[in-house]
Amino acid sequence: MNVKFLNPFVGSAYDILSLEMKETIQRGDLRLDNGAYKTDDVTVIISLVGAVDGSVFYSMSKEVAVGLASILMGEKFEALDRLAQSGIAELGNVITGQASMKLAEAGYESNISTPSLIIGKGATISTLEFPRLIVPLFTSLGSLTIHLALREGLQSNLKTSQIKIPKVEF
Repeated sequence: MNVKFLNPFVGSAYDILSLEMKETIQRGDLRLDNGAYKTDDVTVIISLVGAVDGSVFYSMSKEVAVGLASILMGEKFEALDRLAQSGIAELGNVITGQASMKLAEAGYESNISTPSLIIGKGATISTLEFPRLIVPLFTSLGSLTIHLALREGLQSNLKTSQIKIPKVEF
């Protein structure tokens, strides 16, 4: 994975968690993993397609998810109900959206998918040939871990002037 894709995600997560949610953030040690990912209690999955291709996972315990959703939504949640799940999915969406804008500013324009949420520990997700860069972030509520399985996409090597559209006759 190209390390230049790291900073937009870590910076966006830091901005949103610290500035918007008033959380103190500390980054843990980065590591690279080529194996399958085993989900934590709650995992938000968002895909990128374009000049950057791949997936981003945001994983956390149920307690951290409930705490973050409570802060984000401005109400106290006791459980990870549908509204709290929506808040956590939106948190992943906002972080990824801001990161994708930063990537676009650097010349890597990509589209992001709507977030998917996996609830339950131990599901296996394979990113196939995409190694994952793992970035643990520590908050007062507990840890939120970002898994980046990204690579430079084919679209980053193509310019519109290089694309030749064949003439089709009917």
